[in-house]
Amino acid sequence: MEEEFYAAIKLVSGEEIFSKVCPCDEGDRTVLILDNPVIMETVAIKQLGVNGLKLHPWMKLSNDSMFIVDMDKVITITEVVDQSIIKIHKKFVREKDRVSGLTEITPNMGYLSSISEARVSLEKLYRSN
Repeated sequence: MEEEFYAAIKLVSGEEIFSKVCPCDEGDRTVLILDNPVIMETVAIKQLGVNGLKLHPWMKLSNDSMFIVDMDKVITITEVVDQSIIKIHKKFVREKDRVSGLTEITPNMGYLSSISEARVSLEKLYRSN
Protein backbone atom coordinates (compact mmCIF):
# COMPACT_ATOMS: atom_id res chain seq x y z
CA MET A 1 0.00 0.00 0.00
CA GLU A 2 1.07 3.52 -0.71
CA GLU A 3 0.57 6.80 1.13
CA GLU A 4 -2.99 8.05 1.77
CA PHE A 5 -4.12 11.36 0.30
CA TYR A 6 -7.32 13.30 -0.36
CA ALA A 7 -8.45 13.29 -3.96
CA ALA A 8 -11.14 14.29 -6.42
CA ILE A 9 -11.98 11.35 -8.67
CA LYS A 10 -13.89 11.31 -11.96
CA LEU A 11 -15.34 7.89 -12.73
CA VAL A 12 -16.27 6.50 -16.15
CA SER A 13 -19.90 6.57 -14.99
CA GLY A 14 -19.67 10.38 -14.87
CA GLU A 15 -19.72 10.62 -11.08
CA GLU A 16 -17.29 12.99 -9.37
CA ILE A 17 -16.38 11.97 -5.84
CA PHE A 18 -14.11 13.27 -3.09
CA SER A 19 -12.43 10.88 -0.69
CA LYS A 20 -9.35 9.94 1.27
CA VAL A 21 -7.62 7.52 -1.12
CA CYS A 22 -5.05 4.79 -0.69
CA PRO A 23 -3.78 3.22 -3.94
CA CYS A 24 -3.03 -0.47 -3.65
CA ASP A 25 -1.31 -2.76 -6.16
CA GLU A 26 -3.13 -6.07 -6.58
CA GLY A 27 -0.78 -8.11 -8.73
CA ASP A 28 -1.08 -6.74 -12.27
CA ARG A 29 -3.69 -4.08 -11.48
CA THR A 30 -4.10 -1.09 -9.18
CA VAL A 31 -7.16 -0.49 -7.06
CA LEU A 32 -8.15 2.53 -5.00
CA ILE A 33 -9.32 2.09 -1.43
CA LEU A 34 -11.73 4.95 -0.76
CA ASP A 35 -12.39 6.05 2.81
CA ASN A 36 -15.74 7.82 3.29
CA PRO A 37 -16.25 8.92 -0.33
CA VAL A 38 -18.70 11.78 -0.83
CA ILE A 39 -20.31 13.72 -3.62
CA MET A 40 -19.80 17.47 -3.23
CA GLU A 41 -22.37 19.85 -4.61
CA THR A 42 -22.12 23.65 -4.67
CA VAL A 43 -25.21 25.47 -3.46
CA ALA A 44 -25.98 29.18 -3.55
CA ILE A 45 -26.97 30.77 -0.25
CA LYS A 46 -29.01 33.70 -1.55
CA GLN A 47 -29.53 35.38 1.84
CA LEU A 48 -25.75 35.73 2.31
CA GLY A 49 -24.87 36.05 -1.37
CA VAL A 50 -22.26 33.26 -1.19
CA ASN A 51 -21.82 29.70 -2.40
CA GLY A 52 -21.43 26.73 -0.09
CA LEU A 53 -20.74 23.02 -0.31
CA LYS A 54 -23.28 20.28 0.32
CA LEU A 55 -21.96 16.77 0.90
CA HIS A 56 -23.78 13.51 0.24
CA PRO A 57 -22.45 10.00 0.90
CA TRP A 58 -21.41 8.37 -2.37
CA MET A 59 -23.20 5.14 -1.46
CA LYS A 60 -26.37 6.22 0.31
CA LEU A 61 -27.73 2.75 1.14
CA SER A 62 -24.53 1.32 2.59
CA ASN A 63 -23.25 1.49 6.15
CA ASP A 64 -19.70 0.76 5.01
CA SER A 65 -17.15 3.55 5.06
CA MET A 66 -14.53 1.93 2.80
CA PHE A 67 -14.93 0.98 -0.84
CA ILE A 68 -12.63 -0.49 -3.46
CA VAL A 69 -12.63 0.91 -6.99
CA ASP A 70 -10.61 -0.59 -9.84
CA MET A 71 -8.48 1.93 -11.77
CA ASP A 72 -10.15 0.91 -15.05
CA LYS A 73 -13.31 2.63 -13.69
CA VAL A 74 -11.43 5.93 -13.17
CA ILE A 75 -11.04 8.59 -15.85
CA THR A 76 -8.87 10.90 -13.77
CA ILE A 77 -7.78 11.45 -10.21
CA THR A 78 -6.21 14.55 -8.71
CA GLU A 79 -4.83 15.19 -5.25
CA VAL A 80 -6.64 17.87 -3.23
CA VAL A 81 -4.50 19.90 -0.84
CA ASP A 82 -7.03 22.66 -0.09
CA GLN A 83 -7.29 22.47 3.71
CA SER A 84 -10.74 24.07 3.81
CA ILE A 85 -12.24 21.30 1.66
CA ILE A 86 -10.42 18.63 3.68
CA LYS A 87 -11.76 20.17 6.92
CA ILE A 88 -15.30 20.09 5.53
CA HIS A 89 -14.89 16.40 4.66
CA LYS A 90 -13.47 15.57 8.10
CA LYS A 91 -16.36 17.40 9.79
CA PHE A 92 -18.86 15.49 7.64
CA VAL A 93 -17.23 12.17 8.64
CA ARG A 94 -17.21 13.14 12.35
CA GLU A 95 -20.90 14.07 12.23
CA LYS A 96 -21.78 10.86 10.38
CA ASP A 97 -19.84 8.81 12.93
CA ARG A 98 -21.41 10.71 15.84
CA VAL A 99 -24.90 9.96 14.54
CA SER A 100 -24.04 6.29 13.93
CA GLY A 101 -22.26 5.94 17.30
CA LEU A 102 -18.82 5.27 15.80
CA THR A 103 -15.70 7.02 17.05
CA GLU A 104 -12.53 7.97 15.25
CA ILE A 105 -9.59 5.78 16.26
CA THR A 106 -6.64 7.67 17.71
CA PRO A 107 -3.17 6.44 18.73
CA ASN A 108 -3.94 7.21 22.40
CA MET A 109 -7.06 5.03 22.59
CA GLY A 110 -6.58 2.35 25.18
CA TYR A 111 -3.45 4.04 26.54
CA LEU A 112 -3.71 4.12 30.33
CA SER A 113 -0.14 4.86 31.33
CA SER A 114 3.45 4.15 30.50
CA ILE A 115 5.18 1.11 31.97
CA SER A 116 7.16 3.20 34.43
CA GLU A 117 4.03 5.07 35.60
CA ALA A 118 2.13 1.79 36.03
CA ARG A 119 5.05 0.27 37.98
CA VAL A 120 5.17 3.23 40.39
CA SER A 121 1.40 3.11 40.86
CA LEU A 122 1.36 -0.65 41.49
CA GLU A 123 4.31 -0.46 43.91
CA LYS A 124 2.54 2.30 45.84
CA LEU A 125 -0.61 0.17 45.99
CA TYR A 126 1.38 -2.89 47.14
CA ARG A 127 3.20 -0.94 49.86
CA SER A 128 -0.01 0.54 51.26
CA ASN A 129 -1.28 -2.94 52.23
